[in-house]
Amino acid sequence: MSLHQPISEGRAEPFAFDETARAAFAKAYPDRHTHLHHRLAEHPLLSLTALAQLAERMPANRVEYNRGDLPLGIRPEDTPANGLTLGETIRTIDSNGSWAVLKNVERDPAYAALLDAALEDLRPLVEAQTGPMLHREAFIFITSPGSITPFHMDPEHNILLQIRSDKTMHVFPTHDAETVPPQQSESFARGGHRNLVWEDRFMDRVSAVHLAPGEGVLMPVKAPHFVKNGEGVSVSFSITWRSERSVAEGELHSLNARLRARGLPLVKVGRRPEKQWIGRALFRLVNRLGWEA
Repeated sequence: MSLHQPISEGRAEPFAFDETARAAFAKAYPDRHTHLHHRLAEHPLLSLTALAQLAERMPANRVEYNRGDLPLGIRPEDTPANGLTLGETIRTIDSNGSWAVLKNVERDPAYAALLDAALEDLRPLVEAQTGPMLHREAFIFITSPGSITPFHMDPEHNILLQIRSDKTMHVFPTHDAETVPPQQSESFARGGHRNLVWEDRFMDRVSAVHLAPGEGVLMPVKAPHFVKNGEGVSVSFSITWRSERSVAEGELHSLNARLRARGLPLVKVGRRPEKQWIGRALFRLVNRLGWEA
């Protein structure tokens, strides 16, 4: 199948995930993380040469790169630059102690086709649990040996696919008010930063998932985590989507931010927020009224 052709419905052969991987995914999705295997480790679009070329043609606001020797709980405003251009960062990634992320690479037609082909393997399983795959996006992480991605959370359903070298994903439980206090969820839903406050005692709750090329991890929405790179240059391909559930959760936390600011009772955000019709209707009402947090 050409990556520049539309993805056909009901294709016979899996592209990225075989039957075993799909079974593991179905057992865990959407609430638990799980280890998976994939078939994209040797894909030419994910080589360092191809990624350096992609990075240099991407809009500046879709690229982030920094030094990789960072504390787990660093504040966003304290994150240091590495003093290099993006192209230099990727081409010398083996020695410059940095990490880079290319955001929304699906804006490039070839990478959009790669994302769609991978997600098509899982689409029926996702639709059975949380409905249509919404707002599909892809991110590519290129990381120097030993680098750390600080403690944070993400708003999407996410599968991180390891392409080159190895890294360890340190995953923490979702729906844990100590690692992610309600106010943090509310700020995040209103556009706040993804980084979380780190405390060493959280390590008692960690689940460490080691990833080698051809392996990946399914991450639930907003599962707190940090990432430690191995001894080689790492490339990871993150394929993501939203669902009515993830959208509804964001709506309810955004609503609570505005209720909290006015001293009003908050809405309890349950495990099936897409079914909380009254809270979601109230969210739409306060949007029309122009309430701000």
